[in-house]
Parts: sequence; structure tokens; C-alpha cells
Amino acid sequence: MAKRVYLFNEGSKDDRDLLGGKGANLCEMTSLGLPVPFGFIITTGTCREFFQAGNKLPTLLEQEYRVALDLVEKKMGARFGDPENPLLFSVRSGAPVSMPGMMNTILNLGLNDEITEGLAKKTGNPRFAYDSYRRFIQMFADVVMDVDGEKFEHEINQYKSTHGKTLDVDMSADDWREIVRIYKTLVDFPEDPFEQLKMAVEAVFLSWHTPRAIVYREMNNIPDILGTAVSVQSMVFGNFGDDSGSGVAFTRNPSTGEHQFFGEYLFNAAGEDVVAGIRTPLPVEALGERMPGVYDQLFKTQALLEKHYRDMQDIEFTVQEGVFYMLQTRSGKRTGRASVKIAVEMVKEGLITESEALMRVSTDHVEAFLHPMVDPAAKTDIVATGLAASPGGSTGQVVFSAEEAEDEAAQGHSVILVRRETTPEDIHGMRVAAGILTELGGMTSHAAVVARGMGVCAITGCDALSVDYAAGTATTTDGVVIKRGDIITLDGTSGEVMLGDIAKTEASSSDDFQTLLSWADKHRRLKVRANAETPEDAAKARELGAEGIGLCRTEHMFFAADRIDVMRAMILSESREERQTFLDQLLTFQHDDILELFRVMD
Repeated sequence: MAKRVYLFNEGSKDDRDLLGGKGANLCEMTSLGLPVPFGFIITTGTCREFFQAGNKLPTLLEQEYRVALDLVEKKMGARFGDPENPLLFSVRSGAPVSMPGMMNTILNLGLNDEITEGLAKKTGNPRFAYDSYRRFIQMFADVVMDVDGEKFEHEINQYKSTHGKTLDVDMSADDWREIVRIYKTLVDFPEDPFEQLKMAVEAVFLSWHTPRAIVYREMNNIPDILGTAVSVQSMVFGNFGDDSGSGVAFTRNPSTGEHQFFGEYLFNAAGEDVVAGIRTPLPVEALGERMPGVYDQLFKTQALLEKHYRDMQDIEFTVQEGVFYMLQTRSGKRTGRASVKIAVEMVKEGLITESEALMRVSTDHVEAFLHPMVDPAAKTDIVATGLAASPGGSTGQVVFSAEEAEDEAAQGHSVILVRRETTPEDIHGMRVAAGILTELGGMTSHAAVVARGMGVCAITGCDALSVDYAAGTATTTDGVVIKRGDIITLDGTSGEVMLGDIAKTEASSSDDFQTLLSWADKHRRLKVRANAETPEDAAKARELGAEGIGLCRTEHMFFAADRIDVMRAMILSESREERQTFLDQLLTFQHDDILELFRVMD
């Protein structure tokens, strides 16, 4: 029987397929001697066993993880389920490929009425104990028991309003105790910590198949068969008091790629408060002002991790009573421009090779240099979100047909073509549109494929919209009506639809980008040729560095509005002579275009 449970000191960063990315990195940080609260990991293979058995845990799994749990208790000097000296756990997902926020997490697991009272006595901090308890009840009910989380939010907001409280930090121990009493009327909550743990493991496994996780895997080409590991880690508490807190940080700026430590921190707050945006966090430098020793430890840790992993890291940490703990590290998500800058600078710093730098930058990252982008700081009035089918940012007046698009564009207007879906007959409108928005269709739909080929910003599958051609409107699920002629902005990178003209950052190259391209020329073995059949496409291909045309589909030469009718007439001709007349016209079009293609390609 394969081993199903691994302690944090039994794995490494190379065990991602077995322990998931989160678990493998927790093991790696433990081996580096970093202050990681101890725990264990249930493998991805166990997840696959769970699904193969009809969503049932393997018979001996609980026995296996109880052995590991005993060792964690000895390491941490506390006992799970013991009111006198309680040990609590976080239970988190962790796939082999990072899927941030897509699956489930449960924090403060192991609390019940008796243990919460014991925690209050042990710590001398009843406010902290009952704050932790109410967080656990709400999270467990939502994630594990599928109780609508809005019920809990309604109760806490109503309580705050009635008692003149605004923020969580305004709540006293008695306030949280009353909230716990109210919460327990909403859910039949399990009091046994070991039953809580078993249910939490099952819930994390099941979260592999939540709709958001499935969509994320489809978008990022992550195989469904991988499964998720479960990391069970001893809890440390950022909400213990003013000498505690939680933060998230990046070893470099994830937006710009600049080599500067970048992060946010909240005093007297749990980690989910930072991530969920419940309170506005402070710059991570605020920690240095109040607790310089802890900040120095954090700064040295982030530098060590970046050097060790040879990549920009996204880290989560907690401070409890002035003691620093590391909870997670992973390669940080970054913008396209940041990706290029980081890759180039890391080569210059000797961390990675030129070849590795080229592999770090995806085609999606490169596209950031080819299209105008919506300024993230200027985004307002987001009314709908669809699939980010073709990147860039575009603004224009709404039209509902290809003919309208052509007419308005001929008058010098920037247009956004809004359709339920597009067909090849819309090509003349698509080619003049600044952006394309469809209610239906996916990332491989006609609109998406053609838009990417033309370098036009596009959002497809925006099912928050209902397009009515007859009325000339697109209505969102929230009741916002977008009419013909209204100005909207599309962010083809995020899939967001916004009202009005939102500021853009213009497409431009950079010294780092040119350096990366020079390395690509130096190391590549393939020649790059374009898929182009019109002089316009050929000219764009040359501008972007193509060395020739690899595929020229001549039928596309006849899609223009002044040519498509000739093609149709040829098909519908009733005699050989009539057909030859139209073929001669088509030959002239093709002859002229091919000559122009040769001229453009030099």
C-alpha cells in the first residue's frame, strides 16, 4: 500500500505531484529551517482513491493520519481536542499546479464550546478565543456543510448595527460570544474535533470538482485527473492582539517586476482578513516601523526563498505575540510586463540562464506588449465579466451588426461589436471593430479565434449579458441596460466590461522585451512564419518579426464586403459563361493580393 500521509519533514519541493504545490513547499521550507508551524499532508493519490471509491475516504486513512497527528502534537507541545492545552489546525487544498482560491480551506479546526473556553483560559484572551470560534463555525458551515454564508454575514452585520459596532476590532469578547450563540442556531455543528477533521478532509477533496475549480482548470489546461492534496497544519494566530498580525508579500513587485520587496500587512488580524479585503491593509513596511526585529526576519526569509527557488515568490506569513511564522510560499503570479522584466533581471543577477528566462515568459505574457491595456488603477463601473478571449483594452460605441460597425468606422468612430455570437459573415465588421463582445461562445469560438488572429480585443461567453438585436440593447443580470451608441470599455485581459471610456496604457516595447527577443533569436532552431492571406495581415506579421508566410488560405481573400457577393454569384451561376465572368473577377482580386503579399514580404 502506498504511503498516504507525509509529515512536513518527510517531503521536498520536488514532490509537487505527490504532495501538491502547497504541501511540497511547506516541506521544503521546513527543511530550510524556517519557522513553519508543523503538520502533515494527505497525498493527491488519496484524493484519486477517494473519487474512485465513490467519494469515500480509504478505510485506513484515519488511522494513518492519527499516527501523524500524534507526532505533530509532540512537536507543537499541545493536543488536538484537549481543552486544557488545545491544538488547532488549518486544513487546506494544494494541487500539483497552483490554483489560487479555487478550492476550499478551513481554519481554526478543532474548536467547540469546551475547547474554546479552555483556549480563553490558557491564553488569558477570551476575545481572541471567541473571535476564532465564530470564524471557524462560519467557515466550516459554509465550506463543509454547504450552509449559505450570507446567513452568517447578515447576522453579524445586524448585530454590529444594533450595538453601534463598525469593524471586527470593535467587538469585545462578550460580543463574539453572543455571535457564536447566534451562529449555532443556524447550523447543526459537530462538536467532536476528530469528526470535524474527517469532514474537512472530505470537503477539500470534493472542492476539486467545484464549478470554479473546473473552469479554472479548463482555462489553464490543467488535467482533471491530478487531484488535490490536503495540508493539515498547526494554527498560529494573527488575531491574538496588537503584537500579532498577518500578511501577504512578494519578493518583487508583481505588477511592474521591479526588484523591490512588496507586500501588505494587517495588525491583529487573521490571514483571511488580508485576502478577503475585509479591512484595508497597510504596506508591509508598517510592520518594520512597529516590530523591526520581526520585519528583519521576514525580509531575510523572502530573500532566502527567492534565491532558493530562483523565481519571484508569493509568501504568506503570520506574527503571533511577536513571533514570526511562515505559512506558504509559491511562485508568484505576475503581469506580462513584470514577467519579462523579472526574467531578464534574474539572468543578469546570475539566478537563471537565458534559456530558462525564455521558458519563464509565456505567450500570454508576450501579448501584453502587443496590445493597449486598460489601466488597472482606472477601472470603474464593471457591469459584466466574460471569457478573456483576446487581450488588450478597447473603448468604443456599441453596435449590434457588422454593417453598423462598418458604417460607423467609416465615419471615424471607434466601435465595439456586440453580438450573441459571430459567424464568418461578420468578418467585415470584426476587422473594423476596436473590440468584440459576445454573449455566447468560448475561448475557441469563431469570435475568439478571429479576434486573436487580428489582434483585436475580445470578450466571449459573457453570459451576464442578454443581447436583444431588435431593441438594440444588451442587458446585464443586474439590470444595467447598454444601448446602441453607448460608450463601453473592454478589458480583454481580464474579461471585464466597463461603462464609459476607461484610461489605457498604450502598447509599447521595452529594453527588457527587446533583450528577451534577442535571446529568443540566439537560442531558437525554428523559423517563424505567419498565417496570413491579406496584405494587411502580412504587413503586421513582418512588423512583429515573421520571416515569411507559412500558410496562405486564399478563400479569406474574398471575405471583404466588396468581394463576398462576387464569390456568392460565382457559386450560384446558372451557366458556364456566367460562372467564368465571376471567376475572372475573383482572379483579379487574388492576383492583386498575391502580388502585394510578395511585395510586403520583400
